Amino acid sequence: MSDHYDHLHPAPGHLRRTVGFYGLMFVSLGSIIGSGWLLGALNAAEVAGPASIISWVLAAAMLTVLALTYAELGGAYPVAGGTGRFPYFSHGPLAGFTAGWASWLQAVAIAPIEILAAITYVNSIKAVHVHFPMLHATGPSAGLLNGRGLVVATLLMVLFTGVNLAGAKFMSESNALVVIWKTAVPILAIVVVVSLSFHPGNFTAGGGFMPFGVHGIFAALPAGVVFALQGFEQAVQLAGEARNPKRDLSRAIIGAMGIGAALYTLLQVAFIAGLDPKNVAGGWASPLGGDPADYGAWYTLALAVGAGWLATVLIIDSVVSPAGTGIVYVGTSARLSYALGEESEMPGILSRTDRRGTPVWSILLAGVVGEACFGPFPSWNKLVGVVTGATAIMYAFAPVSLAALHKADADRERPYRMPAPHLLLPVGFCSANLILYWGGYDYTWKLACALLLGLLLFAIGASRAGSDTTSMLRSAVWIGPWILGMVIIGALGRYGVGSHRVLPEWIDLLVVIGFSLTIFRWAVSLTMPPSKVQAAITKDSDQIDYVGV
Repeated sequence: MSDHYDHLHPAPGHLRRTVGFYGLMFVSLGSIIGSGWLLGALNAAEVAGPASIISWVLAAAMLTVLALTYAELGGAYPVAGGTGRFPYFSHGPLAGFTAGWASWLQAVAIAPIEILAAITYVNSIKAVHVHFPMLHATGPSAGLLNGRGLVVATLLMVLFTGVNLAGAKFMSESNALVVIWKTAVPILAIVVVVSLSFHPGNFTAGGGFMPFGVHGIFAALPAGVVFALQGFEQAVQLAGEARNPKRDLSRAIIGAMGIGAALYTLLQVAFIAGLDPKNVAGGWASPLGGDPADYGAWYTLALAVGAGWLATVLIIDSVVSPAGTGIVYVGTSARLSYALGEESEMPGILSRTDRRGTPVWSILLAGVVGEACFGPFPSWNKLVGVVTGATAIMYAFAPVSLAALHKADADRERPYRMPAPHLLLPVGFCSANLILYWGGYDYTWKLACALLLGLLLFAIGASRAGSDTTSMLRSAVWIGPWILGMVIIGALGRYGVGSHRVLPEWIDLLVVIGFSLTIFRWAVSLTMPPSKVQAAITKDSDQIDYVGV
């Protein structure tokens, strides 16, 4: 009884366990179904043509392997901010901080991305564009936020932050209603567009099914496809607030990923088939005809097929879907900084909670940094690439951590075990690195600089705390060569601005895979001794050993 009471009425510094299975699944599904469905199909079609369907299937397969990894980790180690804590358990504080920093970088930028998507869609309405424009219409700043748009974006960030300050239970329950809407509208769009306009010839138009070859299929992944499908791991970030995490986490993650992958693939099929054949007969540069930047993709398509009422619904959804995802990510980025704040090298204020168990200071930090993103990144496209790369780095830590914990914590009860881990864990690590590579050299080196900045902050904190940095480096020494190697491969590769295209097509992929397998084996060999792994896990024993009610 005491455990039940303590977790429903937590002492200061502890999170409150109030989130059930549907709350967890809707948090993940709500993260998956955001602005990606509104903008991803158009971007993918422009980059890969009809073969963009393969891009979605490929991304779903790669991310499903990583989702299975998170499902096992989340069930066995249900802790808040798990994406940063799992590497901490297996490879120590430095690895945990690096993974947590990458996780936080991508999560904190999602809310402003979703706000920018909503503003872009709504601004496409003629009445809004004429009487209340929120984007610059001409000049070098065309498509970017103007002063009025910045005010609206700020108000939305304040709203998202306020919802999270109300607590995880309120966030997950209110998000459930939003997710039901967010799932229903894309399904409605598929049914209506397919019933009114379905042109099978579009799948071979404009240069055939693969007008840009396999390069287009791979290039579409970081152009919005992976961004759209990411988010399945968000239930893991709320594990410390789940009522029965050992039972619910794996089911929630796998369920959300399955629904999201099926939905996005069907959306791409419906989008391509619904286009006017004359707009794609000569190529895929402007599949909607004219300048697609002026309008939301599905909004324009709905008007083109004569479904004006659906266009109205889509404009409403362009606010609801991004808002739901943005609210989730303000909360989950706060849980990541909460987890980072538990380490002596970082400010302890980040892990403080109020009497309701809500990490107030971490939520406020997420809101402030999210607001700051509107300065250097005032459009959707400017943020998607860097967020996808940071997500790939975050995902890469998971298979390494699980393989290491299989070795150093083999006897732990695991409510869910991923199939064929000896095969799928290296595949998961390779998948994350391929996504990072396809994102382009220009993003990879910038992300490497961002990670270096985080490590400098960690070093300052470690110096002040008097931490044993030599011990930390011993198990995390593989991280530097890994990131540096990916930067070098990116420079020699074929994707992104600044790449030198030295590596031939397909050879570049073999180089990424070979390098990834080498780093994976090295990283697993550097797992901390079982005694240190157990000591690290014990720090979160109040969350991990909690028995659900």
